[in-house]
Amino acid sequence: MTDTTRPSRPEQPGGVGETPLSAQLRKANVTRRGGGDPADRGRTTIADGVVEKIAGLAARDVLGVHAMGSGLSRTFGVVRDRVPGGASKSVSRGVKAEVGEVQTALDLEIVVEYGVSIGDVARAVRENVIAAVERMTGLEVVEVNIAVTDVKLPEEEEEEPEPRLQ
Repeated sequence: MTDTTRPSRPEQPGGVGETPLSAQLRKANVTRRGGGDPADRGRTTIADGVVEKIAGLAARDVLGVHAMGSGLSRTFGVVRDRVPGGASKSVSRGVKAEVGEVQTALDLEIVVEYGVSIGDVARAVRENVIAAVERMTGLEVVEVNIAVTDVKLPEEEEEEPEPRLQ
């Protein structure tokens, strides 16, 4: 009976049956440093503020969202925005993120426009925020809690119109 199986180990250099390709592969394995995929060497961390900005922009992009944040945070934001040399408008206003190694949870405070379905707006905000955060960060969004803190009535005077991001 003859054994037709091939040896499990590669032939030694100059051994019978060594092809130029197997010699190249053997040489490549010897000169390779660090081992493993280069993309897996090291760790990437994402700050809470990064996730908050992404979520804030995604939430503002939903029709029916008039503003972000509670009345108090919006008031302080308007004052801060008018100070010369002050910080620019905070896109993360009304957003709080807790970021772990592979997951994140978000709390949003929104002001909706009068006449829209709050349930539909909240659903659209969740979908948009989850899609944006997961696509950009690779984190799994485990929850998006939304607190509707106010309704913008048509006859109310604008404090400071927030730019609509499209």
